[in-house]
Amino acid sequence: MLRSMYSAISGLKNFQTKLDVIGNNIANVSTYGFKKGRVTFQDLISQQVAGASAPTTNRGGVNPKQVGLGSKVASIDTITEQGNLQTTGRSLDLAISGDGYFVVNDGTSKFYTRAGNFYLDKQGTLVNSDGLKVQGAAGDIKIDPTLYTSFSIGSSGEVTGVDKNNAVQTIGQIQIATFSNPDGLTKSGSNLFSESSNSGTPTTGTADQFGSSIQSGMLEMSNVDLSEEFTGMIEAQRGFQANARVITTSDQILQELVDLKR
Repeated sequence: MLRSMYSAISGLKNFQTKLDVIGNNIANVSTYGFKKGRVTFQDLISQQVAGASAPTTNRGGVNPKQVGLGSKVASIDTITEQGNLQTTGRSLDLAISGDGYFVVNDGTSKFYTRAGNFYLDKQGTLVNSDGLKVQGAAGDIKIDPTLYTSFSIGSSGEVTGVDKNNAVQTIGQIQIATFSNPDGLTKSGSNLFSESSNSGTPTTGTADQFGSSIQSGMLEMSNVDLSEEFTGMIEAQRGFQANARVITTSDQILQELVDLKR
């Protein structure tokens, strides 16, 4: 009976973790470039009541007798499948169609993001919403509004502009980075990912080198599926309730044992 209580406690903790992840997914359903999380479980060690025995001439074999001792969280995965692309019509809104991440720099470290809602600061530097600078082939990308009257961003990330003399010039080249294991990236908040010891080192280049393309005037939406999340929420709720019921039932049985002495 005590084993059932502790097994159920592990189940309560696990379903709480699952609900935490689901809640975060739903909270970010409208976050550009967000990648949803997923929780998987695995069983804990089983206590062996009796071992297996091999068959003999006169008697068949016997399977082991084991009592499980609960469950634990096996993994919290980041699902990196691409979200839908939404048209915005804003030239500095960029979406990657295919593999890869935009590279941004805070002056100390590099981060990686699928959220391409970029802006120009007063110096004409291309930045994200937190002011991190978007990285190109030659470092920061600058679009000087006093020189380069209009500009455009091509599918491979090339930035071209027309100056006051109507001459077309190449302003910069947006780079993207790919990883051998993008699921291993660490979420750093603010729509950013960081390299981890299991993601592999980044390989940088132009979008077309990786078979991807950059879509100007579009943004990648979150890949959260609300119907899937609500189904998972119901599963987590029922799982939590069932494990709580195991605890209360075990408690009632223990109470019956105590009452035997009366």
